[in-house]
Amino acid sequence: MIDIDFESLRLIGLTQTIASQLYLLHDAPANAQLVRITEVQRDWLTVHDGHDEFRARVLPALHDAALAVGDWVLSTTLAHDERWLSALLPPTTHIARRGNDGRHHSLVSNVDTALLVMGLDHDFNPRRLERYIAIVKTAGVEPVVVMSKADIGDEVDQRMELLRQRLPASIPLLAVNTLSDDAAAQLAPWLGAGQTLVLLGSSGAGKSTLTNTLTQAGQQTGGVRKGDGRGRHTTTSRSLHRCAGGACIIDTPGLRSWQPDADEASLTAAFDDIDALAAQCQFRDCRHAGEPGCAVRGAVDEDRLLNYHKLLREARRSQQTPLDRIAEVAKWKVMQRAAVARSKDKFGKR
Repeated sequence: MIDIDFESLRLIGLTQTIASQLYLLHDAPANAQLVRITEVQRDWLTVHDGHDEFRARVLPALHDAALAVGDWVLSTTLAHDERWLSALLPPTTHIARRGNDGRHHSLVSNVDTALLVMGLDHDFNPRRLERYIAIVKTAGVEPVVVMSKADIGDEVDQRMELLRQRLPASIPLLAVNTLSDDAAAQLAPWLGAGQTLVLLGSSGAGKSTLTNTLTQAGQQTGGVRKGDGRGRHTTTSRSLHRCAGGACIIDTPGLRSWQPDADEASLTAAFDDIDALAAQCQFRDCRHAGEPGCAVRGAVDEDRLLNYHKLLREARRSQQTPLDRIAEVAKWKVMQRAAVARSKDKFGKR
């Protein structure tokens, strides 16, 4: 069994659940040390042992592992005092996105809360916010919506009211000035010792500014472009920082495109307000479109319902094999030819 300094590691997020995973590692080296990944670069990683940070590289046995900031790994010191990572503890939670090529891209692991940061300026986009909420909930992570730039935003009161009416009441919704110390007070319920939070949102939303306010991390920040309000990518990699109260914050680069890495059932469960109402529909296979006796239409914001259907279509496509896609294209071609033929029979050739 590997000896660990639990009290020191608890301050960077170690829990009894994660520590119990050590019992599953039967072939761990005798001099192995439990550490947490705090930054991932192409050729090296930064890890923390509860006292200090140091750089390490990955042994061949872990080359196929999708290591992410927040993972707990075993570190071994080999020749020339080089640190190497030799084993990965299974994460309790893991957030990933799916690229346009269909591959999975790991973002963060072992997080308790996702602070979904969106600006009350040109960044305001309820559909994108719902996408973020759905994806973190399918990963088993609790979302907290943080609407930044409350001091300089546009139509702040109206936009906050729109979100209160549109989003389920169970999701915390805050309007904050990320430069103010009051932000820490507003987020205090989620900043307890040993908690790990991740900041997710688009570039320029204020993630790094909020990280600096909560942790004094000195993250580089930048403004937004004039005209479209899009942010500049000042944060280029994910990194973990410690708060004075004992919580850990993971800052991330901006995400403009984020495909759901979830199946249809998981995505439906993430929209639990729609799922609960659907149980009251007259038909069990109601699609909440034009069916009679639908309990969802009229009770849920119309645009939220459209966004839900869009995300479901993306989830179905992501689960399709290449043969499934070929078969679907062929089916639509047959239906299109049949429609053209019916039109010709009805109206004649022109």
